[in-house]
Amino acid sequence: ANKTGLIVGFFLALVHLIWALAVAIIPGALQKFLDWVFNIHFLEPVWKLTAFNIIGAIWLVILTFVCGYLVGWIFACVHNCVDKKCK
Repeated sequence: ANKTGLIVGFFLALVHLIWALAVAIIPGALQKFLDWVFNIHFLEPVWKLTAFNIIGAIWLVILTFVCGYLVGWIFACVHNCVDKKCK
């Protein structure tokens, strides 16, 4: 369960680190991408990117790691419990 939690946590943290870096480096292109994603889902774009904030980015990465770890750990525990009962 711990390994699964770490894998999911690191993966989600990495994805959000990439997102935060993209917001810092290419916010205009990222906003166009978000608008496009809304449009292809037949939605009016309503979300606008805000200015990059390093403290916010650090919290984003930390919290997504923690949440990812918890989800991965819970998933693995449930899987292990079900797997034992099925055999």
